[in-house]
Amino acid sequence: MTALLVAAGIGKRFGGIQALAEVSFAIDRGAIYGLIGPNGAGKTTLFNVLTGIYAPDAGTFTFDARPLAGLKPHEVTARGIARTFQNIRLFANLSALENVMIGRHVRTRAGVVGAVLRDRATRAEEAGIERRAAELLEYVGIAGRANDPAGSLPYGDQRRLEIARALATEPRLLALDEPAAGMNESETRALRGLLERIRADGVTILLIEHDVRLVLGVCDRVLVLDYGRRIAEGPPAEVRRDPKVIEAYLGVSAAA
Repeated sequence: MTALLVAAGIGKRFGGIQALAEVSFAIDRGAIYGLIGPNGAGKTTLFNVLTGIYAPDAGTFTFDARPLAGLKPHEVTARGIARTFQNIRLFANLSALENVMIGRHVRTRAGVVGAVLRDRATRAEEAGIERRAAELLEYVGIAGRANDPAGSLPYGDQRRLEIARALATEPRLLALDEPAAGMNESETRALRGLLERIRADGVTILLIEHDVRLVLGVCDRVLVLDYGRRIAEGPPAEVRRDPKVIEAYLGVSAAA
């Protein structure tokens, strides 16, 4: 495999706090890559740097061998990286279908003039967007809630809706920030199946998740952060036995 995303020496500071320090890793095309660590380890900060919300103080990201530095979030999305957020960010009063349709905006061609005049090309494009949004709701398993307000959906369905909206941007890399948060065991199993299906359909996945069993069960490789620094990286079987990882999570040395 060749690397789709390469991070080299990423650093980010907020005042006197070093949130990230010299973080490096590479994600192969077609992989599910896990990012774990205790609370405050810098996982979401790394996502925010990757997706253009924060500018790094040091280091570089390349995506498909092209630099990402300096791009705004919508430009990162247009390049082929989509993300969800730790805290659900849906348009609560819009329907599930409308939320997914909004995700298509980076792939649409109609401009202001087309939206005003409602010409044939614009109408055809809008119809295509609606069809694709309906397909994605079916894909994530919530087609029956298409017309329900997003805010009325059960928590697990809202998580799936966020994934559908991210997929609407046609990403090559899907970055998911704690998608299993708040899910029960059966919902988590269904999520694992969805992640494996997304990967099988050619989308690379970067996964932040506190459910370590999910990460170790579904990921090809795992990066572990602690206090903004990389303490381990490799296949799940190796990472789970690493003494530094055990100490970071349990607060005790492996020997103890």
